[in-house]
Amino acid sequence: MADHPTDDTLQEPTPADGAAGDAAHAPSGGTRWRRFALALVPGLGAAAILGMMTTQGLLAASFAVSGDSFKMSAASLEGEGFTQYGDVATSVDDSARPVGLSTVDTAELKDLCMSSLIDLPIGTATLLIGAGAETPVEGSNLVMDVEQLQGNATFSNIEIGRDASTLDKAEGGAGPAGGFGLQSDTISVQDPKITSWAVNAGSLKLSGLKLSLKPGEHECY
Repeated sequence: MADHPTDDTLQEPTPADGAAGDAAHAPSGGTRWRRFALALVPGLGAAAILGMMTTQGLLAASFAVSGDSFKMSAASLEGEGFTQYGDVATSVDDSARPVGLSTVDTAELKDLCMSSLIDLPIGTATLLIGAGAETPVEGSNLVMDVEQLQGNATFSNIEIGRDASTLDKAEGGAGPAGGFGLQSDTISVQDPKITSWAVNAGSLKLSGLKLSLKPGEHECY
């Protein structure tokens, strides 16, 4: 949630539609890993938390974000069908922030870590979710509101500066007419580090899921 092919540090003004009511933001949506009471990512997803993370089906990506970003890291992210354009994520208090709305048709993430800081009456705690240490996490129709993405990236058949309304390499990944967009047949990011406001997915399979709530700050990176 992007740059030039191969070995790049990617930083995007990433606000994707947290409250995005656009049809354009309703890619075969389905699941939002929110601030990890969590979506993707790829959300890049359990009970109450897995319910948010692994819900399957077509759900619009039009909901208000929690107001707190969360972090994701992995050993690698491999995806097919990638699009991205600039958008806005809106919180319930009507505050808005820019995001890069990134859509991936299918994605695999190895050794995934997701973390969110939570303020509790007894102090700050960290919600941690880990998966994919042995079998990669698998996601489909992954939509991420990306604030920042860093890593060594390789794209195939990339198109940069394409009108967002004409993006067609990821299902439901088109944006508003006149917007700056980019897309590629595939995306490969080694050691990705992502800051995101929301993630949803048509499906998300977390192999070897580990979930914990720890007192203090223990973010993925």
